[in-house]
Amino acid sequence: MIYNNLIYFLVVILILTTNTAADHPQLPGLIGFALFVIKALLYQRLIARAFDHKRVYKASVYSAAERQGSILAIISFAVDVYLLDCQYYFNLIPGARALPVVEGLACLVLFSGYLALMWSKASGRYREIFNSRQSARTFTWNNLKINLPIILPWLLLSLVADLLLRTEIPVVRAVMASAWGEQTVFLALFLSLAVIFPVIVTRMWGCTPLPDGPARRMIETFCREQGVAYAEIMLWPLHEGQALTAGVMGVIGRFRYLLITPALLQTMTPEEVLAVMAHELGHVKKRHLQIFLVLFMGFGLLAHLSSYPILYLLTNSDLFYRMIHLANKQPGNALAFASTVPIFVLLIVYFRYVLGFFMRNFERQADLFALVTMGGSDALIRVFEKIAWLSGDIRDLPSWHHFGIGQRIDCLKRCDHDAGQIVAHDRKVYGALLVYALIIALAATTLWKMPESLPDQPPREKFAEAVIRQKIAEDPQNFVWRQLLGDLYYSRQRFSSAVGEYSKALDLSPDQPEVLNNLAWLLLTVEDAAIADPARALDLAKRAVVLLPAGHVLDTLALAYWQNGSPEQAVLAEQRAIAQDPGNRDYYTTQIQKFSTVTP
Repeated sequence: MIYNNLIYFLVVILILTTNTAADHPQLPGLIGFALFVIKALLYQRLIARAFDHKRVYKASVYSAAERQGSILAIISFAVDVYLLDCQYYFNLIPGARALPVVEGLACLVLFSGYLALMWSKASGRYREIFNSRQSARTFTWNNLKINLPIILPWLLLSLVADLLLRTEIPVVRAVMASAWGEQTVFLALFLSLAVIFPVIVTRMWGCTPLPDGPARRMIETFCREQGVAYAEIMLWPLHEGQALTAGVMGVIGRFRYLLITPALLQTMTPEEVLAVMAHELGHVKKRHLQIFLVLFMGFGLLAHLSSYPILYLLTNSDLFYRMIHLANKQPGNALAFASTVPIFVLLIVYFRYVLGFFMRNFERQADLFALVTMGGSDALIRVFEKIAWLSGDIRDLPSWHHFGIGQRIDCLKRCDHDAGQIVAHDRKVYGALLVYALIIALAATTLWKMPESLPDQPPREKFAEAVIRQKIAEDPQNFVWRQLLGDLYYSRQRFSSAVGEYSKALDLSPDQPEVLNNLAWLLLTVEDAAIADPARALDLAKRAVVLLPAGHVLDTLALAYWQNGSPEQAVLAEQRAIAQDPGNRDYYTTQIQKFSTVTP
C-alpha cells in the first residue's frame, strides 16, 4: 500500500509545486465554499460505495477499492486547487506569504483528510478480510503515520529552501544566486536527509528495540556473519504489530535499522525468521538502498530536462493561447496547469514502470541472495506461503512493485534446480542499470549544455502578450497595460498594432509623457509610409516635452521638427537635450550635425 501512496503523494506534491496561489479566487467565496461542501459529500458517498461490503469481499478487491479511493482523493484535491483556489485561501494563513511551506503543509493536510475519510470507511472491510482487530480510528491513524514519511522530506526541504532564500547572510545569498548553487545546495540537503531519515522514521512509527533474547541474538549473529553493520534491530508495530513483514532502512551502517513486526516473529520459526532477514540483508549487500536514491534523483533530472521542450511547445502554441482566452484563465496559472499534465504522465510512467521494474527485480535479487545464503529456498518459500494464507489468500495478488508471491515461489524453485538463473538475473539487473546510467548521463549532459535562454524570444513574447491581455481584461481602465502592450508590439516590429495600443493608452490617460514620446518616436522612425505621420508626431512630442523635458523626449521633439522642415528648431531642441542629459552629449551632437547638414 505504501508504494502506491508514494505515487499518490508525489502527484499531489507535483500539483502543488507547479501551481501558485491566484491573485484572487475564480469564484466568490460563498459559492466556492458551497461547491467544496457538495464535492466533499459526493466524495464521501463514492467512498462508501467503493467499500460496500457486497462489493469488497477479498484482498484483491479491497486493494482495488483503496486505489480507486486514493485516485478519487487526488481528483477531489485537484478540484480544490484548480477550480476552488484552495491555495489562495491557505495563503491567507499568517506566515504563509513569508514561508510558502505553510501553504504547502495546509494543502497536504487537506489531501490527507480525504485519505483519512477513505481509511475510516475502509476499516470495516479491512478487519473482516485481513483478520484485523483495529478500530476505525486506530486503522486511520496508523495509515496516516505510515504515510507521513513520504511527505516529510518534501516539507523539510521546502522549509529549508524558504529559510535559505530569505537569509541575509552574504555567502549563502551568493551561493543560492549562482548558476548551479541552488541545485547543489538542495542535492546536498537531500543526501544528508536520506542518511539520517531512518532515525526520524523509526521514531515516528513508534518502533522500539527488539528485546534481548534468542531472536535478537540469532539476528545479531547472522548480521555479523554477513558483515552487515546496523544501528539497531527494531520491533515494527505496523498495524498494531499484526502485519507480517520486515524491512531495512538506511544507506550507511551507523543509521541503518532492521525492522521486523511482532506478528512475523510469532508466526515464523527461527529458520524462517533468518530467511526473512537474509532477504533484507540482500538489499544491503546488493546496494539497493543507494541505487534507489539515484533512481529518485534521476526522475528529478528527467523532469527538469523535459520541462524545457514542454514550456517551449506550450508558449509557442497558438492553440494554448486560444484556450486561455476561451477559459478566461490567468496565463501563468494556465501554463502551470498545462505543463503539469506531461510531467504528471512522466511521473506515472517513471515510477510505475521504470522504478517498478527495478523494485521488482531488486526484490527478486534479495530473494535469490537469501536462497544462496540459506543454502536453499525451503525456509523462504514457507515464509511466503504463510504470509499468503494469513494475509487473506493473496498468493496470486498482482503488484507493480513486487512480483506476486506465487511468482516469487516459482522463481525460487527454478533457481534451486538451476543456479545459472541466479547469475542470469544479476546480469539482467546490472545490464538494466547500465542502460539507465547511460540515459541519465545523456540527460545530464544535455541539461548542462542547454542554453539558459530557452525558451527563446518568440515564445516568451507570446506569453508576455497573453499576460498583458489578461491584465487588460482584469483592469481595463489602467493605461499602463496598453502602454506595455504597445511597447511589446514595437519590439516585435508590429508597428500598426503598437500605434493602436499607444493610442488606446492615451485615450485612457492623455497626459502620459512616455506614451506620447513612444508613439511620436514610432511615427517618426517607422519605414512604412502608411503608418508614418510626422505631423502628428510633432504634436505628440510637443505635449510630451511640456510634461517631461528630459533629454530623450527633447531628442524626439528635435527629430519631429527636422522631419517637418524646421531644422533650426530641431537644433535648439537638441541643445536643450544636452543641457538636460550631458551624459549623452556625443549622441546629441551627432544629431545636431545631421539636422544642420542633411535634408529629410
